Amino acid sequence: MEFILLADDPLAYKEVASWYFEQWLSNVPDMTVGKVESKLATYTNRDKAPLLMLAKLDGELIGAAELKIHEMDIYPDYEYWIGGVYVKSSERGKGVAARLVQEVIGQAKMFGIKKLYLQTEKLDGGIYSKVGFSLIEQVDYKGHYVSVMHVDLI
Repeated sequence: MEFILLADDPLAYKEVASWYFEQWLSNVPDMTVGKVESKLATYTNRDKAPLLMLAKLDGELIGAAELKIHEMDIYPDYEYWIGGVYVKSSERGKGVAARLVQEVIGQAKMFGIKKLYLQTEKLDGGIYSKVGFSLIEQVDYKGHYVSVMHVDLI
């Protein structure tokens, strides 16, 4: 398995946008795959957020994760977030998501980011607890009950 940035495979955003739309956004009013594509097309940074980390296996795209800025508007002081962690169904349960998260954490450390946040509908923290994230609180955010978590990178 290899991990690369969207900057190294700039057309991959189209497939990732399709995944994201189907997984999380298809029921959001006025949301389209095109809108998701437009957002992700800007995640081509190599030295700062936002960026998109891709996981490939034998040249095939199998997963993605984002280093984002200000994901949840109810936390304006929480700057850097991991989000959009997605693995193709055929590759789930093989540690791909955890490795994607670790790759994004590595990028964040290289950029000098001191703390990362995330939100997950897995109220027990899922893989995020296993890679070092701790619960801040659980909240109802836009109709979804989520765990908000953080990890210190220093």
